[in-house]
Amino acid sequence: MAACVDKWQPAPYQCRFAKNIYRLLPDCTTDSPVAAGWSEGPAAATGGSDDYVWDVLRGEAQDDADDEPILRKFYHDLVLSQPSLEVALAAHLAAKLCIPGALPQDALRDLLVGALAAHPDAGRAARADLLAARDRDPACAKMVHCFLYYKGFLALQAHRAAHGLWSDGRTAAALLLQSRTSEVFGVDIHPGARIGCGILLDHATGVVIGETAVIGHDVSILHAVTLGGTGKDSGDRHPKVGDGVLIGAGASVLGNVHIGDGAKIGAGAVVLRDVPDRTTAVGNPAKPIGKTATERTARVDNGAEMVGLTYLTREFPSKHYDLCV
Repeated sequence: MAACVDKWQPAPYQCRFAKNIYRLLPDCTTDSPVAAGWSEGPAAATGGSDDYVWDVLRGEAQDDADDEPILRKFYHDLVLSQPSLEVALAAHLAAKLCIPGALPQDALRDLLVGALAAHPDAGRAARADLLAARDRDPACAKMVHCFLYYKGFLALQAHRAAHGLWSDGRTAAALLLQSRTSEVFGVDIHPGARIGCGILLDHATGVVIGETAVIGHDVSILHAVTLGGTGKDSGDRHPKVGDGVLIGAGASVLGNVHIGDGAKIGAGAVVLRDVPDRTTAVGNPAKPIGKTATERTARVDNGAEMVGLTYLTREFPSKHYDLCV
């Protein structure tokens, strides 16, 4: 994210992927050839398409269905019978967000499919979000589990569709998705908020993100986090969060403040002022307590743990998830 938030470009989901992640996402191009000896991992579906994430997710679904026969129809209906990640995501969200007798599932599915089709960057961002969950959340063993069960991921994808509608001037439809997402998942993200790629909403319950908030790439946000206003301002009144940031559980970032790239906000902190790049801030009001150890502090590996108010991490060594160059 640019240092000057006033120069943030209005186009949504401007993915800034490293060259190697373009190998994983459909409809992205790069002039650089794929390195020889690339390995897609044991879960990749054989004979698949050019969509790495969707192929892996389908392979994981088939493995689970083979291991647990009771899940065969469930996995078939939600994943294995679907033609693409976008269509599967729209169908899955529609089943959860519909209102019997008032908001039919088929109509909602068509609305979501149309929004994702009109904004293909949202689909690419969803794939990066799946990779983020698998690579940064120690509890996520497979991307298909994130796709099916993780309400933070589902709420974020509903927001991406709502943001597309909001950008197209379809305010009422966007607010409908926001309202249903808040009711069903307990995550309230205004459709005007701009959110980057590779986002991890861990647990996600109680997350609130305001209309003029901007979130960069490769960001991890835990439950009960508020990116809100102070109640004293109008217009551009919400936080601007840089790339590679981690925000601990229960933290509140209030007002049009800037959280620098690679910063960490401790659990329960109340942030009212800018936080410099690669700085840890804790307390109420939050104060800096030193620079972070690496520039990629938002990555969470199996050694991550909650200690006091600070979410301590070690750098996550990922072979093919390197966002935000």
